[in-house]
Amino acid sequence: MLVSLLPLLGQDTEVPLTHPLDGATSVPYANLDYAASAPALAAVADAVDRALPLYASVHRGAGYLSQVSTALYEQSRQAVAAFVGARRDDVAIITRNTTDALNLLAGCVPEGAQVLVLDIEHHANLLPWQRHGADVLTAKETVTATLNALTSALATRNYRLVAITGASNVTGESLPVAEVVQVAHAAGARVVVDAAQLAPHRLFSLAETGADYVALSGHKLYAPYGAGALVGRRDWLDEGTPYLAGGGAVSDVQVRHTTWEPAPQRHEAGSPNVIGALALGVACTQVAQVADRLARHDTVLRDHLVTGLEAIDGVQVLRLWPDAAEPVAVVSFTLPGHDAGLVAAYLSAEHGVGVRDGRFCAHPLLAAHGVSAGLRASIGLGTTTEHLDRLLRGLRDYLAHGPRAEYEVVAGRWQPVDDQRALPQALALLQDLHAAAGAPSVLATAAAGGACLPAEDAVQDASAAADAVQGASAAEAAEAAPVAGP
Repeated sequence: MLVSLLPLLGQDTEVPLTHPLDGATSVPYANLDYAASAPALAAVADAVDRALPLYASVHRGAGYLSQVSTALYEQSRQAVAAFVGARRDDVAIITRNTTDALNLLAGCVPEGAQVLVLDIEHHANLLPWQRHGADVLTAKETVTATLNALTSALATRNYRLVAITGASNVTGESLPVAEVVQVAHAAGARVVVDAAQLAPHRLFSLAETGADYVALSGHKLYAPYGAGALVGRRDWLDEGTPYLAGGGAVSDVQVRHTTWEPAPQRHEAGSPNVIGALALGVACTQVAQVADRLARHDTVLRDHLVTGLEAIDGVQVLRLWPDAAEPVAVVSFTLPGHDAGLVAAYLSAEHGVGVRDGRFCAHPLLAAHGVSAGLRASIGLGTTTEHLDRLLRGLRDYLAHGPRAEYEVVAGRWQPVDDQRALPQALALLQDLHAAAGAPSVLATAAAGGACLPAEDAVQDASAAADAVQGASAAEAAEAAPVAGP
C-alpha cells in the first residue's frame, strides 16, 4: 500500500492498461496531475461524512443543527485565515475557487484604480484584470531583471494593485513575494497573490510577506468540495460592489434602497457551501501540520524529476528564470516534433501515468516561449519516486519505439483505437443510477462533449458514442453518448 505524508482517497487505485507492462495488465495510478486538481485527504472526507448528518442552513437559524452548522462554517473560515497568516483585521471570504476569489476582488478595486499584472499568470489571475483594463508587464529573462522592470513600471504610473502568482502553474517558479510587496508598497500599490499552486506546497503568510490579499482553491488543496477563499484587507472588500446580490448579504432591504452588510457577508449571498468550507478548513489544518516535511518531499521529488527529464535526449524542460529560488513541484516540458496530446494519451493508456497536456490556461506564457502545447507533471502528497520513474521510462520508450497501441482523435482528444480497458465499477454504478432516473448516461454525456442533449437525441447518438467509449459492454455502449474532458 502507498503511504503518503497524509492519507489520500484513491491513492491505491489500479488503472487498466491497453498493453501489459512488465507482464501486468493494470498498475497503481501514477497521478502526476495534482496541479489541476488534487484528491481528497482522508481526513477531509471523514470530516465531511461526520458533518453531513448535522447539515442545516447557516446563520439566522434558531434550530440546533443550524447553530451547529453555523459554528462549523465560521470555524472553517478561521482555519483558512490562520493557514494564510491573516492579520487581526483581515477578512476571509469563502468563494468557489481561486478564479472566483480574484474576480470578486476585481469588482472591489476602487473605480479608476490602475492594476499591473505580469504576462506569466494563469488566466484566473489575468482575465479579471484584463477586463479591468490592467497594464500587462512582460516578464524578463531573470528574476532580478523582472523585479527591476516591475520597479520601473511602478514608478511610471500610479498603480493601486499588483497581481502576481505565488507559484507558476507551468513551471512552479515565482518572484519573491516579500520583495514584490516591498517595491509595490513603496509605490503606493497593494499586492494580491494567486496562491492556487503555492498553498498545496508551501506555507504562506500575509502577515510575514506583507501581501494585501491572497486567493486559493480547495480542489487543489486536497479538499475538492467546491470551496476556495479570498483573504485580505477589509476596506476595499467592505466598500466594493457586492459580488452577488441576494439574501444574507444585506442588513435591510426596501423597495428602492438596500443596505449591504460589510465583508464577508457582503460577498456571500445565498446559501453558502458549508460542506465545502468545512472541507477547506480541515485541509488547511492538515497540510499546515506537515508543511516542513511536505516542502522536503517536494524538493527531493522535483529534483529527481527534472534530473531525469534533462537526461532524456528529445525532452526540453520549460523554465521562466535561471535564478528562481525554491520552485514548487510543478514541471512542464515538451517533446519537440511530437503531439503533446498524443504523448499524454500514450502515457495514460500504456503506463498508467496521468499528466496534463496543452497550454495550461497560461497561453501568453507558453506563446512567449514559442510553445504551442506542452506536458506538465505535478507532484503532490501521494507522489512517489516510482511514479516519476514510470513517467521517465514511458517517455524514453515513446521516443525510442513510439506507442504500441493505435490512437485517434475523438472529440478533440487522442484515444486508443479499439480500447478494451474495463470501466471502473464506480463509473458503471453512476451510469446505472442515471439510467434508472431516465437521464442520459454519464458515458453518453461524455462522448457528446458535455452537451445537454434531449433524451431522444442522446438515444440517437448512442451508436456514435460507442466508438468513443471503448471497453464498455454492448449494453453499456448502447446507452453511451460523448465524454468531455474536464
